Amino acid sequence: MPNDTALVPAASRNVADAALGGLLQHRKTLSPTLFYDEAGCRLFRLITELPEYYLTRTERSLLTEVAPQVVAALPGQAVLVEYGASDEAKASILLRERDRTGEPVFRGYVPIDVAAPALAALQQRLQRARPDLMVWPLTADFTQGVTLPVAAFRWPRLGFFPGSTIGNLDPSAAQQFLRRASDTLGDGSLFLVGFDLRKDPAVLVPAYDDAAGVTAAFNRNILVRLNREADADFDVDSFAHRAIWNDVESRIEMHLESRHDQLVQIAGHTIRFAEGETIHTENSYKYSPERFATLAAEAGWQVAQQWNDPQRRFSLHLLEQRQS
Repeated sequence: MPNDTALVPAASRNVADAALGGLLQHRKTLSPTLFYDEAGCRLFRLITELPEYYLTRTERSLLTEVAPQVVAALPGQAVLVEYGASDEAKASILLRERDRTGEPVFRGYVPIDVAAPALAALQQRLQRARPDLMVWPLTADFTQGVTLPVAAFRWPRLGFFPGSTIGNLDPSAAQQFLRRASDTLGDGSLFLVGFDLRKDPAVLVPAYDDAAGVTAAFNRNILVRLNREADADFDVDSFAHRAIWNDVESRIEMHLESRHDQLVQIAGHTIRFAEGETIHTENSYKYSPERFATLAAEAGWQVAQQWNDPQRRFSLHLLEQRQS
C-alpha cells in the first residue's frame, strides 16, 4: 500500500481525509456525511419505507394535517427556505397551500443542499409542475452560514427543516445552526422544524436496526465506499451493525463493531481494530418538546405553535424570533 497521500486520486482524497480524521482518534468515528454515495442514498430511501422506520410517514402525515395552520401564521405570501432539500417531497405539502383568494401562498422556494445535481433536477421538476413558482437552488453546506438570494427578501420567509435532521447534530451544533438560520432568514421570519420525540427504546431501536437488515447494509456501505474511494481494504463482513440507545445523552447511536482483531489499510495508513471495538458512525438525538423549546430559546427562537402526532412519536415546532 502506498504511504504517500499524493498517490491517492484527487477526487478521493477528501473522502480519505474525512475518514482518517475520525479513524485515527482513540475512539474511532466516521462522519455520517460519508453515508451518502449513490448506494447509500438508495439504501436510505429504502429505510424510509420500512415498517419499523416510522419517522418519514409520521412526519408527512402530520405535516399534511397542519400545513393550513402553518401558512395561516404567515402575514401573507411568502418564500419557503428548506434546509437539506435533496428533493421537494415534503416541501410540496407546504407549497401547494393557497390563501383565501385561491392564490398560492408561496411565491418562491429556496432549496439548500450540498448536492448540486439533485438541486438541478428538483428545479426542473418544479418548473414543469409549478411554472408560477420562483425557485432559487442554493448549493451550500447548511450547517455553515449561507446567504439567501436578494430576491427572496421581497416576501417574508418561512424556514423549513424536516426529517428530524436536527437530531443528527449534537445539541451545541444544533443550537449554533438555529442561531445561524435566524441570521440567514432575517428579521420577522418563522422556522418550521421537525424532530423525533423521546420514546420507548423498544420503538426507537428497531427503527435503526430493522429485521430485513437494510439499515445494517446502509451502515456497512460506508466501508464499501472507503474501499472504493479511499484506497481501503475493509473486510465489510468483519464489522457488525449496532444500534444503541444512550439514555443519558438521549440519542440513538449507530456503530460498526469489529468481530475480531484486525488491521485495515486506508490511504497508506494502518488502522488497528480490537475485537469488539467500534466505529461510531452516527448519532440521532431525540428531544422532549420542553428540551427542544429550551434549545431553540438559547438560539434566539421561541415556540409559536407545536404539533405532535396522536402517538406522540414526532413533533413539528413553528418557531418565531424572540424579541430582545
